[in-house]
Amino acid sequence: MANIKSSKKAIKVIAKKTENNHELKARVKNCIRKCDKAIEAGDKENAKKLLADVQKYSDKALSKGLLKANTVNREKSRLTKKVKEMA
Repeated sequence: MANIKSSKKAIKVIAKKTENNHELKARVKNCIRKCDKAIEAGDKENAKKLLADVQKYSDKALSKGLLKANTVNREKSRLTKKVKEMA
């Protein structure tokens, strides 16, 4: 445990940032799963909305350095292709 006041504060700040980062990464993964389910169900309108969310949150995670650029681009590309191929 830290003894210095600034170190104690830094521990709190790091914990808060870590929690926010985990939340954003989980949001990205959940959006991807929801979009996949909508594609499997054949719900094109919902899939398009969810695809927009995936792109939004993936780009946000990318800008914060939580995900790698190639990973984000690959996921977005695959989902976009699946949505476009829907009947």
